[in-house]
Amino acid sequence: MNSTEVHINRVDWIAVSIYFALVIIGWFNIYAAVYDSQVEKSIFDLSINSGKQLVWIGTAIALITLIMVADARFFENLSLLIYLLFLGLLIVTPFFGKEVNGQILSIGVGDFRIQPGEFAKFATALALAKVMERPTFDLSKRNYQAIAFAVLLVPVILILLQPDTGTAMVYFSFLLMFYREGFPQRYYILVLGAIAITLLGLWVENNLYLAFFILIAVGALIYLGRRTWQRILAFSLIGIGIIAYIYSLDFVISKLPLHQQNRIMVLFNPDLDPLGVGWNITQSKIAIGSGGLLGKGYLEGTQTKFDFVPEQDTDFIFCTLGEEFGWLGSLVVIGLFVGLLYRLVIMAERQKTRFTRIYGYGVISILLFHFMINIAMTIGLFPVVGIPLPFFSYGGSSLWSFTVLLFIFIKMDSSRATQLGRLN
Repeated sequence: MNSTEVHINRVDWIAVSIYFALVIIGWFNIYAAVYDSQVEKSIFDLSINSGKQLVWIGTAIALITLIMVADARFFENLSLLIYLLFLGLLIVTPFFGKEVNGQILSIGVGDFRIQPGEFAKFATALALAKVMERPTFDLSKRNYQAIAFAVLLVPVILILLQPDTGTAMVYFSFLLMFYREGFPQRYYILVLGAIAITLLGLWVENNLYLAFFILIAVGALIYLGRRTWQRILAFSLIGIGIIAYIYSLDFVISKLPLHQQNRIMVLFNPDLDPLGVGWNITQSKIAIGSGGLLGKGYLEGTQTKFDFVPEQDTDFIFCTLGEEFGWLGSLVVIGLFVGLLYRLVIMAERQKTRFTRIYGYGVISILLFHFMINIAMTIGLFPVVGIPLPFFSYGGSSLWSFTVLLFIFIKMDSSRATQLGRLN
């Protein structure tokens, strides 16, 4: 039996099957999102998005074939080069890219265009795995933390220059992988605390009330703790810092583009501008809620037919699923995503090399972030940030980047016997 056959036998077909199930279901939902009963074009028609998506699916299969026949060590050996390549593309995008709605996200020739920010995700995952693979790399030490964050933040900064806040946010999902690799827990507590205070600061209209309650909490901690001057000073500084942070929120938000300010405000008050900025979220929630338990039926969604929800085949594709297949259909798709993520965790934990495990958790981090934020966005739990649903949303760059991200890991996992041989 040759090595190629061994690798095929070791392919995780459960993960592959879930991938194709999501892609196919997504394709049918893209057709439902663009379906017009008066025209009734075929799902294969290349003049509509479902036909174009079929082309992307075909090319994605070609990419899968190339990845699976390649040597798994190719991605490891060239990981830093791949990373630098996409950093270069990110650098030139603002100068040579095409501007759409004030953003310059894609480059290419003619109708063939790609978004380097999407592909840079898997490149960053490879680069982080490469720099962190050494046994001596310890994320509990500040010098190693600086190296990891330098690799992470360079693409973030370049993407923010486009500007594309939504895609830039995705890169911070690598903090989940950092946690698995030993990044100190205290930093996560600080981050979660900052998020909680930020949400409270946005929710409570009068910051004086919020500051007052925080001071009471700090005072209670001082009273319950040991009454030493060090503790009193520490808690006082924490209280002052929190209050300053709350009052700085207004300043920071005021510096954001107007459409982003409005999206944040609408999150906490959907009725603020129901016919303007709040339209997307309001109509999305109506579409999902109107589906009920079993949905209205395939191609029978009224919100979809009459174009009430903008971007319904991309960022808001989950609305189509919720309206036409209801709670049960949504549960099935959510179950597929959860099943895929669970399977990837199993695959990551069984790896023989640190490089592959770290890359695997990078894949998990990105997919989990996209999955959670996209669905939270469509049901009004998160601001609209333009993050696609993996394997589901319309778009070549999105499908290709997620496909490459996932199947590089599947290829590495299928070669784990070879990895064991290298370790020996």
